[in-house]
Amino acid sequence: MADATYDGCGADELRALLDLPRVEVYDSVTSTLDVAHVLGEGGAPAGSLVLAERQTAGRGREGRRWTSIAGSGIWLTMVERPADPIATEVLAIRLGMGAARALDRFAHAPVRLKWPNDLFVGGGKVCGILVESRWRDGRIEWVAVGMGINVRLPPDVATASALRADATRVSVLEAVVPAIRAAGAARGPLRANELADYAQRDMARGRTCRLPAPGVVQGIDERGSLIVATQVGEVACRSGSLVFEEDA
Repeated sequence: MADATYDGCGADELRALLDLPRVEVYDSVTSTLDVAHVLGEGGAPAGSLVLAERQTAGRGREGRRWTSIAGSGIWLTMVERPADPIATEVLAIRLGMGAARALDRFAHAPVRLKWPNDLFVGGGKVCGILVESRWRDGRIEWVAVGMGINVRLPPDVATASALRADATRVSVLEAVVPAIRAAGAARGPLRANELADYAQRDMARGRTCRLPAPGVVQGIDERGSLIVATQVGEVACRSGSLVFEEDA
C-alpha cells in the first residue's frame, strides 16, 4: 500500500526533508526495484524514491535474494536518468563510494568496498547495491538504483553486519540520498582522485581470488573493471562476482 508512514514520516514529509521530487512509501512490495521501473516507464522524474518496510522478493546481483525484514533496514530504489553512458558504466562504483562515506558516521568501523557493489563493516556485509538500466531507441531512458542497508542485524545471516544501535533510518536516508543523487549526476569515467579514494576502502587489493579470474587483485581501473594479476598477466574483468580464495 502506497503512502504508508516510515518511522513516523509520511511520503510528503520525506519528500521535503530529502529535497526530492517524489517519494512513495509502501508497507510491503515484491521489490522496490519493480515499483521504480513502473515509475520510470510512467515518466517519473530523476530523484523519485521508493521505500518499503518489507520486500517479499528483494533481489541482488545474479538473481540472489536480499533478506528484507520489516523495520530492520532501508530497502530503497531511486529512479535516475543519466545522460552519459560512460558514467553509467561506473555508476555502481560511484554509488558504493558515496554510500560508504555517508555510512561511515553510523558504523562502528570504517566502511570498506568489495567490487563491484558491496559495502562491508568489519567482516560482514552492511549494504548491497544493484543498478538496473532500461534502454529505448539506443539510449538509456532511466536507471533504477536499488540499495539495501542493514540498519539492524538480520537474524540467521552469518555474513551480515549492521550499523550502530543509535542509527535511525531517517537520519541514514538524509546522509545517503545526497550521495545517490551526486553519483547519478557525475559524468565520465572514474577520475584519479576517485580511484585513490576507492583504493583506501578496497578490501580486495592484494588478496588472492578464484573469480572472476584466478590471481591477485590489483584494484580497479577508470572504467570500473577489476584488475587481477594472473599467471599470464593482468586482466581487466568487467563482470562477474569476486570470490576470494579462502571463500571458494
